[in-house]
Amino acid sequence: MKIGSSLTALLLGLCLSFGVFASIDTYQFKSDAQEQQYRQITEQLRCPKCQNTSIAASDSIIAADMRTKVYQLLNEGQNRQQIVQYMVARYGNFVTYEPPVTPATLILWLGPLLFVLIGAMFIVMRARLQSRPVSEENRTNAVDEAALPPAELSLTDQQRLAHLLNDINMKDSDGKAS
Repeated sequence: MKIGSSLTALLLGLCLSFGVFASIDTYQFKSDAQEQQYRQITEQLRCPKCQNTSIAASDSIIAADMRTKVYQLLNEGQNRQQIVQYMVARYGNFVTYEPPVTPATLILWLGPLLFVLIGAMFIVMRARLQSRPVSEENRTNAVDEAALPPAELSLTDQQRLAHLLNDINMKDSDGKAS
């Protein structure tokens, strides 16, 4: 019984000790303004691994490296713009939440607008074609089934039709098929 309780205590201690491995960034800032600037910059930079998470909120290794670099650059006296330029040069425009409009990204900025305009033009053109009145030329080419004369049946076809109709009438009056 003593071995069981000591084993349980050991396992419980191991489970609770995993929190020791979590890392927390602790930096010493020269002033509160510098600390505020650090927090603003880390909130405005996107983690390359986590996609839409800022480096301040991300637990990935690359985000931790980026936070350390922001701290180092701030201590070197660089301003926000210089730090962001450094990160963009190293990781690409993706690290900013507001990438610039460049010839390479122009299609991404204008693509949705082009799709909307093309769709609107398609709808307008289709509506115009459907509501356009029929011209005199198209009217003569169109077949109006109500204006056609009734089809003339030959004598053989008339006899055959009469025989079929007679068969149908006989089935209806007898109530059974013959």
